Amino acid sequence: MTSELCDRHWDVIVIGTGIGGGTIGRHLAENGLAVLFLEKGHAGQRSATNGLGADTITDPTARMTQGWWPDRVSLCLNGRETQPFVPIGAGVGGSSVFYAATLERPEAHDLDDSAERPHPTGGWPVNYHQMLPYYDRAEALYHVRGETDPLNGHSAARLGAPLPIAQGDSRMMQRMRAGGLHPYQLHTALRHLDGCTFCFGRKCPRDCKMDARSAGIEPALKTGRAALLDRCEVTELVGRPDRITHVIARRDDEQLTFSAERVVLAAGALSSPRLLLNSRAEHWPHGCGNGNDLVGRNLMFHLNEMFALWPRRGEAFREHSKSIGFRDLYFAEGLRFGMVQSMGLNIEQGDILHYLRRRIARSRLRCLPGAHQLARVPAIIAAQVFGRAKVFVGLLEDLPYAENRVLPDPARPGGIRIDYGFSEELLERRLIFRRLLRSALKGQKSLFLTHDPEPNLGHPCGTLRMGANPATSVLDPACRVHGLCNLWVVDASFMPTSMGVNPSLTIAANALRVADQIAERQ
Repeated sequence: MTSELCDRHWDVIVIGTGIGGGTIGRHLAENGLAVLFLEKGHAGQRSATNGLGADTITDPTARMTQGWWPDRVSLCLNGRETQPFVPIGAGVGGSSVFYAATLERPEAHDLDDSAERPHPTGGWPVNYHQMLPYYDRAEALYHVRGETDPLNGHSAARLGAPLPIAQGDSRMMQRMRAGGLHPYQLHTALRHLDGCTFCFGRKCPRDCKMDARSAGIEPALKTGRAALLDRCEVTELVGRPDRITHVIARRDDEQLTFSAERVVLAAGALSSPRLLLNSRAEHWPHGCGNGNDLVGRNLMFHLNEMFALWPRRGEAFREHSKSIGFRDLYFAEGLRFGMVQSMGLNIEQGDILHYLRRRIARSRLRCLPGAHQLARVPAIIAAQVFGRAKVFVGLLEDLPYAENRVLPDPARPGGIRIDYGFSEELLERRLIFRRLLRSALKGQKSLFLTHDPEPNLGHPCGTLRMGANPATSVLDPACRVHGLCNLWVVDASFMPTSMGVNPSLTIAANALRVADQIAERQ
């Protein structure tokens, strides 16, 4: 079968099967194009229910089998070198098969620059009005349901009915409203009202949770016009100065060559730029699309501000649910912050233990013998105090800086290196965000669970940013690489800014937008 896939000249090759690759591949296959998906990870078992990653499992083969990114990355965070595992997927569906199915629209001002809500980077080359029909289509494709944000009646016009809300969440929302906040039920990608809520943050063995696998890859394959090759890592793009002619990949120690009229890069914001930088030729001496040394730069994450919120005495609950969000602090005091949402977690001993071990691994205590076990006693004590609390997170928007970047790791062939530092304006905005959160939660028992700034390594974006000017961007407004007529990017790399929401819905909407343009050219 592999030789047949190599021998065929495809209409489109899609590299990566995450939410961008899965969405665009389905749309193109349903519009009559022959599509080949190339995926680094395993297809996996449809019945699997595991969650995303565990630092205690370090064997690359074992991690890949679970659908986790197999290798550590080299991370230089504010000048300090570490080698963590990043919480991203490597398998059919990418990270989306593990996500909590939260698909939220950004605010209009995230994309549009205005006098009232200016964006320091000048906003996007595609405005919110132009993206609006694609948000509608993405929400329909992923069966998004929830409540309309009371602060923005047009935030999502075609939402399905929300899931029945858990008793504990309902009481928390009532208290939030009494305190002046405007909570609503989060927008979630669930096909069925009786969806199995245990699959939030885990693989879904059925098709109740809509992700890149269930909403993208599987429907594409059912058209008969798409094929999938897993365990196939693309290592290089080759071609002429103005177009890609071949895709070089490795599978089971065998080198493979594929060809297509069009190539869509959707390997993720950490891997897509690495692939372009590794694609060197006489006409691409610094890497494909990297004539202005912008590939891999402007890396952004969200900063997670996690806090615990307790119910009132006599309102004890044990259900794990993820249904509350509010946007009262999205834009405040003339500054850009982001939305706040529940994480679907109650604080329990195991969660506290994992959190404390992460803190130890980043501190000087990591050098002490047995430091990994030091967290057990405080975790047991803390569980008695925090056991009934629900965990929330404030997503603080990051802004692009050229010095924050991703590169091929020179110490490890095929590895990833991340250089990232906190800007002064980000740290100042973080302090204001935390102050506003404390004020918004006044009168409720709460506690911040984050002390030092923590980038959400599962939300990388911006490393191949789009823009109208080739001197300041890698992609044009159609997400095609400047100077190349047949190479597009549809993962989170394209994003000029990180916005104040989870990027998944915007990635899906943009993939549909790019798919329309490719289909029209066809």
